[in-house]
Amino acid sequence: MTRWCARLSGSVVLGLSACGGTPAPVVPAVCERPTPAKVSSFAQCGPSLDFTPINSYRGEFADLQDAEDAVVMINGGCTGTLIEALAGPVVLTAGHCVGLGDRSFVVFNFEDEPDGDPLMTDGTVIEQALEPDYALIQLDVLPQVAPLKLTTRASERLAIIQHPRGRRKVIAEGRYVDSCNQLVYYSDLDTLVGSSGAGVLNRQGHVLGIHTDGDCDAKDSSTNRGWTAEVIVEASPHLQAADIADR
Repeated sequence: MTRWCARLSGSVVLGLSACGGTPAPVVPAVCERPTPAKVSSFAQCGPSLDFTPINSYRGEFADLQDAEDAVVMINGGCTGTLIEALAGPVVLTAGHCVGLGDRSFVVFNFEDEPDGDPLMTDGTVIEQALEPDYALIQLDVLPQVAPLKLTTRASERLAIIQHPRGRRKVIAEGRYVDSCNQLVYYSDLDTLVGSSGAGVLNRQGHVLGIHTDGDCDAKDSSTNRGWTAEVIVEASPHLQAADIADR
């Protein structure tokens, strides 16, 4: 925990009593390693699903409109993000979504009132693992969109642009809770089946991690989580330490 406090000291981090910060709303302890049995298939946080179609969104993350073009639907059942890398842009998603060597079908701009040209292309899964739970897809055709940067800097609120249940692109936002055990935790941030692999974005629109698991409920009494960009870079032959823009 001390290591993470030091690393995140340059960003706005709320509710980390171990870091000596101002107390935030009460949330469950998250830094015990979760067990697979706790993982929910839905991960709705609170009594309602708070999804907004990306091109109708006018909330506090409105600046992420410039980032949403990099978010893709994968094989109709997962979400991914085109990320910047010195070795070449790749789509980052969850490892449980694909298999190594698979050919994946990737769709850009599947959204209400699309503001970019639809692009459907194939790609090859060049890396895949379950711990950390990530995969990289090398696309046959690169779109004319800016890939997103990786970061280790959290902000007090986070957003996930996603394709829940294979639907058109939406955004949800919520509270940053903690980073520990190579995972990032967030509350009051809805996801569903199909959201796996979506980037967990800070206020700058940089990818802090990827969403992989949910443990929220209708009472908003727990958290959802994903693996940090930092641990993914450490595990990846394709990605390099210099690919993390903000530390």
